[in-house]
Amino acid sequence: MNQEFGKVAVLLGGWAAEREVSLNSGNAVLTALQAQGIDAHGVDVGRDIANVLQAGSFDHVFNIVHGRGGEDGQIQGLLDILQLPYTGCGLMASSISMDKLMTKNIWLGLGLCTPKYCVLDEEVNIDQVVGHLGLPVIVKPALEGSSIGMSKVDTADQLQAAYDLAKEYGAVFAEQWITGKEYTVAIVDGQVLPSICLQANNAFYDYEAKYQSDETQYFCPSGLNDAAEEEVQALAKEAFDAIGGRGWGRVDFMRHEDGKFYLIEVNTVPGMTSHSLVPMAAKTFGWDFQELVTRVLQTARFD
Repeated sequence: MNQEFGKVAVLLGGWAAEREVSLNSGNAVLTALQAQGIDAHGVDVGRDIANVLQAGSFDHVFNIVHGRGGEDGQIQGLLDILQLPYTGCGLMASSISMDKLMTKNIWLGLGLCTPKYCVLDEEVNIDQVVGHLGLPVIVKPALEGSSIGMSKVDTADQLQAAYDLAKEYGAVFAEQWITGKEYTVAIVDGQVLPSICLQANNAFYDYEAKYQSDETQYFCPSGLNDAAEEEVQALAKEAFDAIGGRGWGRVDFMRHEDGKFYLIEVNTVPGMTSHSLVPMAAKTFGWDFQELVTRVLQTARFD
């Protein structure tokens, strides 16, 4: 039995819209840890999680709960109180990154490039939105991950329906559409991994393309030349540091047809499923899945 980490709780599931993805990620992480002789136990996160963790006498936590409750600062704050070392970002960085609007405003304040946006509400002036952002736009919930509730809007008369879909998940904004390729860059314990280029048959890299489609194409190495790869890796590190990121995470970009990179969002609890991107980048870098999850677990700490 590997005693380095003691008894490890792999937090998975939760109650957010991304529960199914988290269960898949968590089971993959759990299997990889147990295969290395680590005393790891899956814990499906419910409202009684504090009692469960205390009763289980755990020494470390690998948090793989996606979305609300898992990566928005709630579980991080609890683990800080319990003084249980956990993977991923702390309370503040987690709460910032979960709010796409707050993240964008921090980046803009630092002069980092991110697409223009408009906050939408029940009294939205469609003409003003189109005038500011142009068409097409992408409409997003501010507080959901995995592209849940997102839709591309090609004409002004589609904007209301897109808003109605997204508002089921809370605050909503419309974002300038960037025509070009999508890239993502993972960071593990300060090590920036090779970028990945994503090509989906869908209008954008939505929930289906991320987790269900076998037709989405991933390229790692991404095909960027050395200068562009160096640029996107440095920008990923700067964007991650800007929100106070630590441990591990993933930064998503669009690269405009003119070659300019636009920051889209930070994911502080990236997926670890068969379709997930961090394991793919790690493999290209030379880490197999077991080494990846161990390296992530080694970053565990509390504030």
